[in-house]
Amino acid sequence: MRLFFAPALAFATLLMAGCASTPNDPTLTLQTSKTPEQYTHCVVPKLQHDQLTPTVSQTQRSYRIVVSSKIAADNVMETYKASNGGKVFLYERKLLASTFVPSSFERAAQECL
Repeated sequence: MRLFFAPALAFATLLMAGCASTPNDPTLTLQTSKTPEQYTHCVVPKLQHDQLTPTVSQTQRSYRIVVSSKIAADNVMETYKASNGGKVFLYERKLLASTFVPSSFERAAQECL
């Protein structure tokens, strides 16, 4: 009977690993020489090209790009004005199987640096 519980416990632990990260911690932090506006104008067409539907909101110092997800929390990219360009924060929930390759969300963020 114990032999059954060990693999089940290991599998349950793997499933919960995606939920263990703090939702307020960014999954990736990037630095860019572009302003938040320039960076956003680069990222949005790339996301749209990948069949994603980004929603953009703006404040005085930042831009926020949200891509809705049907199976997880929404993916969020925030770009803040910095002294030498901008600072980009990605908040992305990935499925366990897709953690080995960058998502289209992350690729767009990296390509626009």
